Amino acid sequence: MKEQTNIPTGKVERAGKFVTTGLKVGANYIKHYTKKLIDPSVSRDELHADNAEDIYDTLSNLKGSALKVAQMLSMDKGMLPKAYSDRFAMSQYSAPPLSGPLVVNTFMKTLGKTPTQLYDKFEMQASNAASIGQVHKAEKGGKELAVKIQYPGVASSVKSDLAIVKPFAVRLVGMSEVDMDKYFDEIEGKLLEETDYRLELRRSIEAAASCAHIPNLVFPTYYPELSSDRIITMDWLKGLHLKEFLAQHPSKEVRNGIGQALWDFYQFQVHALKKVHADPHPGNFLMREDGTVGVFDFGCIKEIPEDFYTNYFLLVDKEVLKDEARRRAIYTNLEMIHPSDSEKEVEFFSGLFQKMIDMLTLPFTVEEFDFGDESYFEGIYEYMDYVSNLKEVKESKVARGSRHSLYVNRTYFGLYSILSDLRAKVQTGAGRMEALRKF
Repeated sequence: MKEQTNIPTGKVERAGKFVTTGLKVGANYIKHYTKKLIDPSVSRDELHADNAEDIYDTLSNLKGSALKVAQMLSMDKGMLPKAYSDRFAMSQYSAPPLSGPLVVNTFMKTLGKTPTQLYDKFEMQASNAASIGQVHKAEKGGKELAVKIQYPGVASSVKSDLAIVKPFAVRLVGMSEVDMDKYFDEIEGKLLEETDYRLELRRSIEAAASCAHIPNLVFPTYYPELSSDRIITMDWLKGLHLKEFLAQHPSKEVRNGIGQALWDFYQFQVHALKKVHADPHPGNFLMREDGTVGVFDFGCIKEIPEDFYTNYFLLVDKEVLKDEARRRAIYTNLEMIHPSDSEKEVEFFSGLFQKMIDMLTLPFTVEEFDFGDESYFEGIYEYMDYVSNLKEVKESKVARGSRHSLYVNRTYFGLYSILSDLRAKVQTGAGRMEALRKF
């Protein structure tokens, strides 16, 4: 893969890249409609593919927040046309890497030494490159190490990048910009945290210690003395990313074991720790043929407020939701319905949310759930598509859902997606959580 020798860091320069991309997207639309005039049967597939290619090329070269938003959008298979989700998914671990001189410069600026002075061996070519940083393989004292290096200018460009990318994101998911600021404030806060590698290092060490008892999970050891505000050094974990792992045709037993480990990992964090690894994309896991899975990258941690946690998980209790007054109170607390809603709007949105909640919480209501059931996910995507096209939803004057739901929902959607790809059958009942507390 071709390396980058520089990354645009100035606001004007980065904004210019987006303007150029916007012109390319506009030209793609003109090309599409010209073809459609000649042949009315022409579909939008080629248009989506061309736009996805142009937008991704720009984002992958800018790196940082803009590329991270693309990564987030790619995780929900029902949100974007397939051409976008497939292309944007590349940001999870295969964006164009930085060149050697930029890597050395980062070491000199933050640790005062070159990689060859700090490690016995350092591979200058990156092994993986994602949205915020890239990973290099190294050795020291007989140990294989992974060295994560942050791209230049990422932290300083978060706010300006989001201001530029917001219209793209809103248009892609078919939403209006009305009342969307609370969600982008949440995203901005999380992205700023992800650029703080000292915070990530501390959280990584804490999370690994808290979850070390969960069966079939493997965490790296971290090395603070070889880390800085833009570099993190940890053990090199062996294993394959999801796509490559599945290409090896692992047995159902192995897939179930990994699926169970991931389910246990997330449930324990949410219910016992009240904070969760909120970036569950395949690039953050390494899967092995023995049924274990390596977990890393704790840059994005969502701390779950107690009042939000209580209301959110009351949605799983079917008996509670049978009480109309209590159900409305929960929906109001979670900002799914608003005090300004008319009675007609309350009834309409309550009905939509109730059906969606019934579908999404089904795994929590049974002792064992088969995430390989394609009809389950097809039903969810069909209903989401139906809801997104309703006139009442498109014309709603308010954004529905607490800001806290953004990353908690993202966490569960990401987990469900991985478990679906694994076609894993998992123990999901309350008894499993109680067992985890006793390990």
